[in-house]
Amino acid sequence: MADDVDLPREEVLKLYGNRLRLRVCGLYREGDQLLMVRHRGISPTNTFWCPPGGGAQFGEKAPAALTREFLEETGLEIEPGELLFVNEFMLPPLHAMELFFTVTVTGGQLHQGTDPEMSIDGQIIEEVRLMTFAEIKSYPPEEVHDLFRYCNSLDEVFQLKGYLK
Repeated sequence: MADDVDLPREEVLKLYGNRLRLRVCGLYREGDQLLMVRHRGISPTNTFWCPPGGGAQFGEKAPAALTREFLEETGLEIEPGELLFVNEFMLPPLHAMELFFTVTVTGGQLHQGTDPEMSIDGQIIEEVRLMTFAEIKSYPPEEVHDLFRYCNSLDEVFQLKGYLK
């Protein structure tokens, strides 16, 4: 069982550790729920919930990267909207500048996707689902993205602006 937990963490550190990464993330709301992805291999508890997103590739514009990442992780086709805020994710040895956009779903079917850069056994996406703000806040702070520390409702998530400190 330890190997099952350690392989994703090893792949995350090998691919993303000790370097600055540019991530794009999408905020998709359906009623009173936000689309979230549960990852393993990131937090100390091996559970980490955050909005869908991932790394932009060299030569890829941020909206195109977000469209690609959203499809890979969730099966949904999207249209990126407004850039709301920037977050600096720091959980050494991980460091990422994250651009958060609103998104509109234009097609596809919601399902648990994959990370093409990871091996079959090292996949880190464990679940993809819509969650209420209360569900998100019910997790310990280290198991959800830092952006949720800055707000007390789902509406406030979409009011975040600028650089989150």
